[in-house]
Amino acid sequence: MTIEERIKASETRIFKTVFPNNTNHYDTLFGGSAMAMMDEVAFITATRFTRKRMVTVSSDRIDFNKPIPAGTIIELVGTVSHIGNTSMKVLVEIFIEEMYSFVREKAITGTFTFVAIDEHKHPVKVVD
Repeated sequence: MTIEERIKASETRIFKTVFPNNTNHYDTLFGGSAMAMMDEVAFITATRFTRKRMVTVSSDRIDFNKPIPAGTIIELVGTVSHIGNTSMKVLVEIFIEEMYSFVREKAITGTFTFVAIDEHKHPVKVVD
């Protein structure tokens, strides 16, 4: 499988409903909850790409462009954006979908960096 095919095959899409237990006092998705979901999707994407042990080493930048109200559906999309020697970056976007209409818009974008490790927690090559 080529690198391009692996990138395409590792794209990860997860849908969730924003319930009140994940919202703040403004009745919008709590930023920490969004970041945790994004890190999970980024981890799945990185693992699907490498099929190796991966650890998060940083969240490089997260832009909260629109609040995500309770009672909406969100889609998290993870895509490999950079491949290094022992590290890689995953772009994660969160889209809001209104539950009872076809309105859809991008709300949050973030980049996460991962390192591939062996069973002794030493860095290894992302791609052999």
